[in-house]
Amino acid sequence: MERARPPGPGSVSPHVDLVLGATACCLACVLTNPLEVIKTRLQLQGELRPRGTYRRHYRGVLQALGAVSRADGLRGLQKGLTAGLLYQGLMNGVRFYCYSHAEDRGLTQRPGGTVAAGAIAGALGAFVGSPAYLVKTHLQAQTVAAMAVGHQHNHQGVSSAFETIYRKQGLVGLWRGVNGAVPRVMVGSAVQLATFASAKEWVEKLKWFKEGSWMVALAGGMISSVAVAVAMTPFDVVSTRLYNQPVDERGMGKHYQGFLDCFVQISRKEGILALYKGIGPAYLRLGPHTILSLLFWDELRKLTYRHQQHGV
Repeated sequence: MERARPPGPGSVSPHVDLVLGATACCLACVLTNPLEVIKTRLQLQGELRPRGTYRRHYRGVLQALGAVSRADGLRGLQKGLTAGLLYQGLMNGVRFYCYSHAEDRGLTQRPGGTVAAGAIAGALGAFVGSPAYLVKTHLQAQTVAAMAVGHQHNHQGVSSAFETIYRKQGLVGLWRGVNGAVPRVMVGSAVQLATFASAKEWVEKLKWFKEGSWMVALAGGMISSVAVAVAMTPFDVVSTRLYNQPVDERGMGKHYQGFLDCFVQISRKEGILALYKGIGPAYLRLGPHTILSLLFWDELRKLTYRHQQHGV
């Protein structure tokens, strides 16, 4: 998810930060993708049906992990990984690049600058990475008929998914659902940037862990992720529904007309709590993914800085 620049021994250019940030988030994605698969299935389960009128194949994180493993094999827990890596690379590369530029220009030093820069950079990244997130959602929803939730697009792989969508819906079709993705990332960025540093500082004051321990950052990230998950999950559910819905011959969604319509329909037909479907795996993924991304990014920046200093 969204994070501010970690402290490092020196600065690197925005162009280098683009590569380092994208690489760091891709490494974190490999480890947290199974939770993303579970989250997607939970968010699509019982789509536009009142609670109690459908069979619940997935009933929580641990049960869902087992259900996916039995239905799709262990490899099923990494469904959509290639598209997920592409999304992380595109979205975070653009976001880190833009945020780094904002830092270099001193914009983040102004009141509210950090949150504003993070939200705007996140929105730009979400727009660029939207086609990859679209395909990722389709692939992660796919499973055997007995365990299927949501519309099944039946793509054969990442490249065939892009080809099929482009052939049937044109270039615009690859950005279908972006109107749900942009507010999702903007809200997540703003809340996380506003709470992570404070949560980490609070953990340090309590002295739960040794000074400088990586557990301080992890604990801070998990605490901050409570606020992020609560604020972002409704936007995440809407985003997943918009991406996965079937379309007609004109490329228009068959279930939802747009972001607000999706939000209203879920609330009316499934109940307001349906907007928090998948909050369990979303929360469990946020903290580790954030900290792993920060850790990898910080270490990569240190290595890059040393390389630049020694002129190797």
